[in-house]
Amino acid sequence: MLMRRWGGAFGLAVLALAALPAAAQDKLRFQTDWIPSGEHAMYYGGLEKGIFREEGLDVTITRGYGSGDTVAKMSGGAMDVAIADVGALMIARARQNVPIKAVATLYTHSPHSLFVLKSSGITEFKGLEGKKIGITPGNSHRLYFPKVAERAGTDPNKIVWVNMDGAAMAAQLIAKNLDAAPFFSIHHYYQNKAALKAGEEIAVLPFVQVGFAIYATGIVLPEKMIKEQPDTSRRFIKAMQRAHAWARDNPVEACTLHRKRHPEVEQDDCEGSMRAVIAFVWNEHEKQHGFGRYEKERLAFTWQVVAESQDIDPKSADPTQVFDLSLLPPRAGN
Repeated sequence: MLMRRWGGAFGLAVLALAALPAAAQDKLRFQTDWIPSGEHAMYYGGLEKGIFREEGLDVTITRGYGSGDTVAKMSGGAMDVAIADVGALMIARARQNVPIKAVATLYTHSPHSLFVLKSSGITEFKGLEGKKIGITPGNSHRLYFPKVAERAGTDPNKIVWVNMDGAAMAAQLIAKNLDAAPFFSIHHYYQNKAALKAGEEIAVLPFVQVGFAIYATGIVLPEKMIKEQPDTSRRFIKAMQRAHAWARDNPVEACTLHRKRHPEVEQDDCEGSMRAVIAFVWNEHEKQHGFGRYEKERLAFTWQVVAESQDIDPKSADPTQVFDLSLLPPRAGN
């Protein structure tokens, strides 16, 4: 009789536990900086893999339309977390004092570049006056280009900028409706693949050719969230680090899972972009300073060229105030 009573009590306890809801997860709206190419396989693939869920996060990802747009939308409360160009954030803080900070660097040097057709005969930034270059609103390439052109001996005021959606620029370039289009160099593999099918070939003009060894993409969060939800913020940053490391070590799987959400991205295109991304995130800089951390001299140079490109006095702001690295996971061995 006693055993039956204990057994009944145990069964009721099991049923009660089964009726409890699963541990609540923090919902986060996450916006990227661009269209969901293989550059973003660590995010969409990581979502499919369950990396964000394992950190107690219920994440919804939406595509971006350029870093300027992403920063503006975050400032307006349209999303909770994002990736965006650090330079675009610097400008927004200097001009509108947006309550947003970068909580980690991702691309430790800049992949900004112009794509041109080899058949155009354009081989450098010099002599681009009168040429039509595609652009999206707030695109960070546009922020930097005046100084790139100046250093190359080109008058930036004589460039013809053509506003359009980022998804249309490569097709317009290949159709020769544009003379150049701004892309991160990591997009070359799949864009050139499309050009080759049309009998053309794309050449890359990287901004770094004229000295732009600057920080680029980073993880950005509202200051309010950093202050009021430090644990959620910390877990998101940790999930992002895990997603990047997992994609680095498993690029084929990352792209396979990425394509479950974006089947229009071909597997080889995705893997080509992933290989390029790895070099911007996992490199000697990361080994020396740690994931997400900046080096003061490069950060100062980044702010200098960003400020000068927008006719802002570099002495008017401290670039370290754009960052809050307090929530980064400790470095291995610390």
